[in-house]
Amino acid sequence: DCTIRWGLYESAKRFVGWPISPGFDIAGTVESVGETHGNDGSDDGERRSEFKVGDKVFGCTLFGAYSNRVLVPKIQLRKIPRILSFEQAASLPAVSLTALHALSLAGYFPIKGQTQYSNKSILIHSAAGGVGSMLVQMSKLLGLGPVVGVVGSTSKVQAAKSLGCDVVIDKSKEDLWERAEVEVPGGFKTIMDANGVSTLQQSYDHLAATGRLIVFGFHSNLPMGCHMLSPMEWIRMARKMVSMPAFDPMDLTVDNKSVLGFNLSFFADEEAVVSELFDQIWEWLDDELLKCPRVETFEMEQIGEAHSLIQSGSSIGKIVVRC
Repeated sequence: DCTIRWGLYESAKRFVGWPISPGFDIAGTVESVGETHGNDGSDDGERRSEFKVGDKVFGCTLFGAYSNRVLVPKIQLRKIPRILSFEQAASLPAVSLTALHALSLAGYFPIKGQTQYSNKSILIHSAAGGVGSMLVQMSKLLGLGPVVGVVGSTSKVQAAKSLGCDVVIDKSKEDLWERAEVEVPGGFKTIMDANGVSTLQQSYDHLAATGRLIVFGFHSNLPMGCHMLSPMEWIRMARKMVSMPAFDPMDLTVDNKSVLGFNLSFFADEEAVVSELFDQIWEWLDDELLKCPRVETFEMEQIGEAHSLIQSGSSIGKIVVRC
């Protein structure tokens, strides 16, 4: 949301432009239902049974979630599982879909037909954050291990442990990569990295043969704690871009390693892919196998405070705005 506000989010510029209302995740009550055209999967069990006025639903919209009302295709919604509040449900879609698609790229979903590699170790950066908290839990559900979570401060260690990490590395207190080598000496089968320039090269270097580095963000490329971008911040970001690692196709082949990246905000046309992910997430939630991350709620009048917390890097779990 902060990068959208700064004008740096590519899909926001491409699909919406300026001005724009940020936000992907929504939860609320159905006020009106349009006609169904063709096969939209509306008969697919409780999670996507035909919606009616008064139903409590959650899902994704392509921007514009900072709103009292939104118009959303039915296929992008599911009924809220009975155990979740509106705030909890609103915290889940983008982070859970991102996490499960990342694990799909790593080769672990769909569960049927996945390749059974002997090495199932996984390292997850920002393990106590929104996507990280989902990755940790889903990795355990899919039988991966050891699950090594990385956090940036001691205050986040317990949260990562409670999510199911077998090992938590507090990089504010110890060398991240020295500890990672101790825990998994032969290298990781999967590393999940949304940090960007600060860790990408070392993440690649610590993959095992047949390992996959999954990239879905560039947090360390962006300024922290800045409401507006000064000319100096633009210069700093440019320097970081110049320092980004390059991965040679020949090296990838010889090392037997892969680097894959994605951004779900470009998946508007991939309805079947996203629906399969969402259905699995709904089942885990309804079966109480997937826990909601810690949620901190703000009123819309406090949106500045919410963005400040995001940019501070000190938040744990998810931040929700009540419109």
